[in-house]
Amino acid sequence: MSEAYFRVESGALGPEENFLSLDDILMSHEKLPVRTETPMPRLGAFFLERSGGPETDHAIPQGSKLELPLWLAKGLFDNKRRIISVELPKIYQQGWRTVFSADANVVDLHKLGPHFYGFGSQLLHFDSPENADISQSLLQTFIGRFRRIMDSSQNAYNEDTSALVARLDEMERGLFQTGQKGLNDFQCWEKGQASQITASSLVQNYKKRKLTDMDD
Repeated sequence: MSEAYFRVESGALGPEENFLSLDDILMSHEKLPVRTETPMPRLGAFFLERSGGPETDHAIPQGSKLELPLWLAKGLFDNKRRIISVELPKIYQQGWRTVFSADANVVDLHKLGPHFYGFGSQLLHFDSPENADISQSLLQTFIGRFRRIMDSSQNAYNEDTSALVARLDEMERGLFQTGQKGLNDFQCWEKGQASQITASSLVQNYKKRKLTDMDD
């Protein structure tokens, strides 16, 4: 039976998102705090609270603080032209990095950001002086949580895992589901319920035609 939607892998951990991936589309709409480094004419119509009014052609003044979706912030960011500067979201700043390094397993990542790893990886696009610390924190957080996620996926078979899964980032949820599927497939194999090798439809059709020719 064909599926209604074939999952497309996220590209968020690489240099660019994969816009055929629903996860990446949702992630790219998460808001990022920025500061305008130059007046932005006519854009005040979209940010009325920051608009300079009709006398300034509805320009957003230099130094205004805004929250833009990730895809727009990436499009406007340019080191040479200095249109905007990006501020790190709190969960990627030093205070939270200290919490993650102490014990990443106690943190509810989904509550802080459902695409914690992907969004954090895309922040490296903005050339922050803290990029090295951010990337190291992302890696160590993942390593610290990976074993517990996989152990739980193998030891919570046929149990209610909703409370555990609710605390996981979207990528971690995918890992958990992969672990449970692997365990399910292994148990089916042990019980002799795994898929059996069968002749292909081409071979079966060829045999039918051969039998028909012999009958003629």
